[in-house]
Amino acid sequence: MPSLSSSSPSSSSSRSPLSRDVVVTALRAAGCVFAEDEARLILAAARTPDELAAMVDRRVSGLPLELVLGWAEFHGLRVAVEPGVFVPRRRTEFLVEQALAHAPDASVVVDLCCGSGAVGAALAVALGKVELHAADIDPAAVRCARRNVAAFDGQVHAGDLFEALPDSLRGRVGILAANVPYVPTDEVGLLPAEARDHEPLVALDGGPDGLDVLRRVAAEAPRWLAPGGCVLVETSERQAPTALEAFIGSGLSARLLASEELYATVVVGLNQAVCSAPADRSAATRFGFAACPGRGEAGSVSDSPEFNECEC
Repeated sequence: MPSLSSSSPSSSSSRSPLSRDVVVTALRAAGCVFAEDEARLILAAARTPDELAAMVDRRVSGLPLELVLGWAEFHGLRVAVEPGVFVPRRRTEFLVEQALAHAPDASVVVDLCCGSGAVGAALAVALGKVELHAADIDPAAVRCARRNVAAFDGQVHAGDLFEALPDSLRGRVGILAANVPYVPTDEVGLLPAEARDHEPLVALDGGPDGLDVLRRVAAEAPRWLAPGGCVLVETSERQAPTALEAFIGSGLSARLLASEELYATVVVGLNQAVCSAPADRSAATRFGFAACPGRGEAGSVSDSPEFNECEC
């Protein structure tokens, strides 16, 4: 398709803005499923006819819509995103909701593998005044996250998982949210081009079975959680039983929760024997797993009165 932004210098200043129909047609021809919605957002964001044409060209070329706009909507927020930074997914809003359900009074929040910092920002908005820390190994993500958490006096640290965090956080974290990479190495090439070509590999590739980083988080989390604190990690339904085993193996009281609406699966680990959040047996039963240290066989759903007395 010819570039919509190509024109002679003499004509650019007098360019007429592209019509909505023209923009929709261009986006639809490029394979954008939600062409009408995307056109509305691009038309609203463009400040000049030239900028509009350039934005449409970038989207038609395959650049993710969020990078064309410069922001992504996440949990009611407009989160700044930049080239080379993982774009927050709507399904990860489920992780945020579960964090708030399990630790509604958390005063210290850590957003690990933070990417843009969207999870930490969303938690800070919901919780109010919190001590917010975020960390990522990717310098581009660190820069972007600092933009998004600055309004909450958040601190963003550069480094590999817990090595990036100050030691003063050990034993104090109420919510440890870790949106780790969980795509198996051999399946990265099967991802949509928007992710495969425009997001950093370190934010996607989770190792041979996709769970390398998750296991590291599970192993270290108990040292950082406050009493009653929780660690939450997103994973896939297929990986969920193995992910749960990793949490149980580190001594956490663990559960699996799922949202069919958002197609999201989250593993929650609590730093205490008895969970404080209301039970969601339907999610645990769906996977055939639940766990509470010292109560029955770890990793199996029990119908015994003992299990029912435990809020896990």
